[in-house]
Amino acid sequence: MPHVCHFTGRKTITGWIKSEKGARRDGGVGNKVKGRTKRKVKPNLKKLRIVINGEIKRVWVSTSAIKRGLVIKPSKVKKAVAPPVAIAR
Repeated sequence: MPHVCHFTGRKTITGWIKSEKGARRDGGVGNKVKGRTKRKVKPNLKKLRIVINGEIKRVWVSTSAIKRGLVIKPSKVKKAVAPPVAIAR
């Protein structure tokens, strides 16, 4: 199961870290890229039990979706189970 927000679609993105030479004021030759390295930026995701179409499922949800109120959590109270019915003889 990929780490993707169920509501917003947020997922890991990639980019570059650029290392530069020093600025001219620091005695360098100016800001010039001397190398780059791949990096990952990961979203703030939580795995929650939520209600989807009347069913309780565990899905990845971003914290921004939780703050916006897109998530409906199941109630904490367990459903009452009816006691077994005694058969009269």
